[in-house]
Amino acid sequence: MVNAWENLHRATLELVRSTPIKQRLISAARHFTSLVEDQLPQEARGSYAQLMRSLAGVQPQRGEDPVVASVRKMSSSQADDCAAIIVEIFGALCRQDAVAQRAQTVASVVQLRSVDRAPEEFQIPAISATH
Repeated sequence: MVNAWENLHRATLELVRSTPIKQRLISAARHFTSLVEDQLPQEARGSYAQLMRSLAGVQPQRGEDPVVASVRKMSSSQADDCAAIIVEIFGALCRQDAVAQRAQTVASVVQLRSVDRAPEEFQIPAISATH
C-alpha cells in the first residue's frame, strides 16, 4: 500500500511537468484522491477537504470522471490555486514527518554518564586564575 507521503510526492512531481496546468492537475489528482483525511496532518485536513470539493464539484459528462469535469470547468487561476494547495499539503506532511523523526532521534539518545553515580561527581570545579 502506498502511503500519503508517497501519493502527495507523486502528485507534486506531476505538477512540475511542462504540460498545461489543467492536464497537470488532473494527473496529480489521480495520486491523492484515494487518501483519507486521517492520513494527513490536522493542519492540512481543511485544505484537503476544500481541494476535494473543488475537484468533485461538477457533474461529469458521459465518459468523464468528476475530476476531469471539475478541472475542465475551472479557470487557469483556479487550477493554479488547487495546485498550490497540493504543494502546501505535501509541505505540511513533510514537516510532520520531520518533527516525528526528530522526536525519534531525541528518544534514542544514549546517556553518557553513569546512573550509578551521583550528579555531584560530574561537576567540574571552577578554575580561578591567581597571580
